[in-house]
Amino acid sequence: MNQPTRDADRNRTLTEQADPTTEKMLLPSLDDGITVLDVEGGRDVPILQSLVLDHLLLHDGPAFWVDANGHATTTTLAQIAPSQRLLDRIHVARGFTAYQHYGTVCDLPTAVNQSIWRSTADTGISSRQLTARNEGASSHTPSLIVAPAVDAQYRTDDTLGDAHAGTLQARTLTRLATYADGYEVPVLVTRSKADEFAAPVATAAEHHLECEQTRMGPRFTGEEFETLVYPVDDGAYYQTTFTYWRQLLGARAEQVGLEPASPSTPTTATDGVGTGVTADGTIASLTANPLLDAWTSAGGR
Repeated sequence: MNQPTRDADRNRTLTEQADPTTEKMLLPSLDDGITVLDVEGGRDVPILQSLVLDHLLLHDGPAFWVDANGHATTTTLAQIAPSQRLLDRIHVARGFTAYQHYGTVCDLPTAVNQSIWRSTADTGISSRQLTARNEGASSHTPSLIVAPAVDAQYRTDDTLGDAHAGTLQARTLTRLATYADGYEVPVLVTRSKADEFAAPVATAAEHHLECEQTRMGPRFTGEEFETLVYPVDDGAYYQTTFTYWRQLLGARAEQVGLEPASPSTPTTATDGVGTGVTADGTIASLTANPLLDAWTSAGGR
């Protein structure tokens, strides 16, 4: 019986293809420095884990994960990861209080040194080193640092006052920025809330990714990335964002000397997931059922 194809398997297959145009169709790449990921419309655990695994598929070296609020759950990691060997490259430490979280971040260089010592001393692991996809990479030094819900422990610790909680959070962010520069790796962080207390997280970040949950899958937007297509099993691609079609039709209208028509005011959806343009050019509310969308947009015919 044919087993369903996992997303990570599909990502690994597509990234190994010779066609470079497929690389930017999947998940956004993580650049060196702190990147803050904000997810709307659902829990961010699978999205965060997918970004981490996708990065490890493209880069050698382990990932060091300072966990909070159960983001490093092995249930979804095992479902998404294409192999157990990939999971072996993720080192997780957890802090259940603000001081534990800060102490774990401070101890990260020690954990990195211990990991390097073990990996270089174990000839079995050394013989199975992967070929580095990025120049200058090493299979022993970190390739990624992850700190999800980096503000969570500092905002909920009852033993800290507001001023002390903010100071300790700032020190954590400073440490993470130092590691990003020292190891020359991406540091991926998330916020439990995008409010005033977590504003220093966005200030410390050099890059910002936003993820919106859509009925076709997660849609990422960033400084140099925007999800426009989604791959399917037969190798084709579904175009799901109206931005692409608006750009395409706008260019076509300019070619033929026509001005694009101004869209009408969208109707209000009671339990929908957004709006979309129908075949006759009107904007209709979309529900979670594509067949229902097609039926109602055609006037029930």
